[in-house]
Amino acid sequence: MNRNQVEGGVKDAAGKVQRKFGEMVGDDRHEAEGTEKQVEGKTQKTAGDVTNAVDRATDKVRDAFRK
Repeated sequence: MNRNQVEGGVKDAAGKVQRKFGEMVGDDRHEAEGTEKQVEGKTQKTAGDVTNAVDRATDKVRDAFRK
């Protein structure tokens, strides 16, 4: 796991809490900000997933040439 995956997961969770809080109290601003934070977190986590996939592929190619 890399930093983007962890930070993205935390943002996603925090956004979900904020969105649910906004829903509970009827505050559209908190609900919208929470949704925005969730999207940001999911995007960051996806970027981390892509980075991991590229790193693994690079390692496989490197290993194949070493043999």
